[in-house]
Amino acid sequence: MISELIGGGWQHLPLQDADVLYAPSWLSREEADELLARLLQEIPWERHRLNMFGREVDSPRLSCWIGDSGATYVYSRSRFEPKSWTASLLALRERVECSCQARFNSVLANLYRDGQDSMGWHSDDEPELGAQPVIASVSLGADRRFRFRRRVPRGTPAAHPVNITLAHGSLLCMAGDTQRRYQHDLPKSAGLLAPRINLTFRLIDTAHHLP
Repeated sequence: MISELIGGGWQHLPLQDADVLYAPSWLSREEADELLARLLQEIPWERHRLNMFGREVDSPRLSCWIGDSGATYVYSRSRFEPKSWTASLLALRERVECSCQARFNSVLANLYRDGQDSMGWHSDDEPELGAQPVIASVSLGADRRFRFRRRVPRGTPAAHPVNITLAHGSLLCMAGDTQRRYQHDLPKSAGLLAPRINLTFRLIDTAHHLP
């Protein structure tokens, strides 16, 4: 899939054993500005409670899980039933599917209100995503640093991270063994006051959680 997409504004990130493409100007500035303002208002943002290290804590960002009926998502031992698609997100999904040549039935919307909101190291490797998921990530608002690091056996020193700045209106496409081989995070950014929305489109196996 990735080899077919190279060109047309895509940049191939140099990550061994991973398939990651980045389009820094996927949306025009005007489109990105309009979409950011609209989604800030129309998405029903929530503060999710997550199970971390044996206790429940507030997520360090606001989120909303949106998708087709049955596209249930389990993250950090919490189960999320999808909210209904908004018209804006449905239209955006079609464009993302066309650009990434993949199908999606859900999106995780995250709102980072300022530089103190963040996302810790993790991989999008939940069973309902499949062995080699395609994850498409649209960024709107403040530019934020995004990092990849190779997964290593427990007890081994952490690998040196690879940094990329995710720009307003950009699209990041992760495929192949990326989730199996790498973790990613969005660290805090001191002094940043502007918000950022991130939309990660996924394909959930809707039969995975059936009894």
